Formats: sequence, C-alpha cells, structure tokens
Amino acid sequence: MWDLLIINPMTNALLWLYAILGNNFVLAITVFTILIRLLTLPLNIRQQRSSMKMQKLQPQIQAIQKKYRDNPQKMQEEFQKIGYNPAETLGGCLPLLIQMPVLFGLFQVLRLVLSSTPQSLFLLTQRVYPGIDLSQLLPISNRFLWMNLGQPDPLFVLPVLVFATMYLQQKFLSPTANRPQADNKKQQDDPTAAMTQSMQYTMPIMFGFFSLQFQAGLSIYFVLSNIIGIFQGVYMRQVMAREAEAEAQTAVSAPSDAIPEPEPMPDPEPIDESQAPAANNKPPKKTRPQSKRKRRSGKR
Repeated sequence: MWDLLIINPMTNALLWLYAILGNNFVLAITVFTILIRLLTLPLNIRQQRSSMKMQKLQPQIQAIQKKYRDNPQKMQEEFQKIGYNPAETLGGCLPLLIQMPVLFGLFQVLRLVLSSTPQSLFLLTQRVYPGIDLSQLLPISNRFLWMNLGQPDPLFVLPVLVFATMYLQQKFLSPTANRPQADNKKQQDDPTAAMTQSMQYTMPIMFGFFSLQFQAGLSIYFVLSNIIGIFQGVYMRQVMAREAEAEAQTAVSAPSDAIPEPEPMPDPEPIDESQAPAANNKPPKKTRPQSKRKRRSGKR
C-alpha cells in the first residue's frame, strides 16, 4: 500500500518532470515542491487563520482560565461561548504531519532514482509507469554545484539553510509566537503561545540535524518548501492585517450609523379659548337662607 500510494506516484512524477525540464533534476525537485505546497495550501491557510484567531482570543482565554481555574466544566462552557476550542491548538502541527509521508517517501525515491547500482536500477524499472521511456532518461544527472544530490552535503551548507529557512517559516506562520511573554507565569497561563514558541525553535533544530544525514536533493526540497512557506506567511499577514483594519473601521462606524436622527417635534395645536374654562371664573358659593330670628332682629 505504501509503495502503491506514495513511492510509485512520486517516482514517476519526478521522472516525468525530469524529462520535460531538460534532464535537470534540481528543476524537477523545484516544480515538485511547488506542486506539493499548492496541494497543502488550503490546509496551511486554515491553520494560519486559526492561529490568528487564537491570538485575538488570548486575553479572554487567560481571563477565563484564571476565573474558573477550579471549575473545568464551567471553563469549557465559557470557552464555547467565545468560540475557542482547545483542540485547535494542535492544528499547528497538522500541516507538518501531513507532509511527513511525503518526506519519508521522497527520501526513498531519491535513493532509488539517483543511485547507480544495478539493484536500484532494476527496482526502478519495476516502478515506472508504461508512459515513461526510462531508456531515454538514464543515467540521471545527480550533480548540482559541488554536491551529489544522492548524498549528504559535504560542506553542511544545506543543513544550515534548512535550519534558517524553517525557523523563519515558523516565525511567520505562527504569529502567536511573536509576542514574548513577560514572565514564566504568563507562559504557563498561555499554553498555546508556550507550545508555539517551543516549536519555533525545536522543529528547525531537529530538521537541521536530520539534514546532516539526508540526501542533498531532500535538503533542497526542505529549503524550497520553507522559502515558499515564508512568502506565504508574509502574504497572509498582510491579508489578515487588512481584514483586521476593515473590521476595526466597521466597528467604529457602526454606532454612529445605528443612532437615528431625532425627529422634529410637532407644533402645538392652538387652544380654543371659547371652550377652555376660565382660570379665574369660580362657581359662586351657595348661601344658606337666614333664619326667622335673624330676619326679625335685622328689622328691629
């Protein structure tokens, strides 16, 4: 299954590119690298957008972690309210994990294609598809500058380039690692940034060390892939910066647009004085009739 899905397609793809690009194996590796990066581009963009989202949510995440430190269930509920999923913190490793079969397969393919032993040539003929005329391609040119593409770089230039380009790629594709934490306590409260910052140094060192034993052709693939990732990171940062600026402008203009203009007050209706009761006209007081005794005394 491994040979059918990985080794054979990659072997024939490199041979076909080598044939149409004037028997230049470095050009074949370059075009092959671009094709692989195009296939994984949607996943890389999604991962970077997720990293940017996590960066924006960090203040809220830290506040929730601090408030509900002793109540994990309530913490998860609050995380769901703000749209944060802790499992997304592992998404940064996903593009690299998907490329791992390509790396292992390319290691075997280069050893098979660039080797000149009779056994390797026999195995190569067993894997070539009918549409490729292998007799027109052999022997495959494996020299580039001072290097044999099927052997490690004797001057260790490529391992250094692998480390440097992968470090820059991790830096541009992982924006959460660009803000150093003020102290160790903040790093502990921010596991996403801590993990990203650790990967920014660990992964380049690891692959730079592996490149000491890789074929030069595989190291060239690493360097080219990392350079493409750097340009992708720069471009995505610019795009997301414009999106953030547009969202900020929308948020600023939204309140002023939402307040309606005050409606003019209607003119007061005229008062009909004939129907209005007079303010000073009071009803006359009722007088009691005088008694007979008082009338008599008055006559006297």
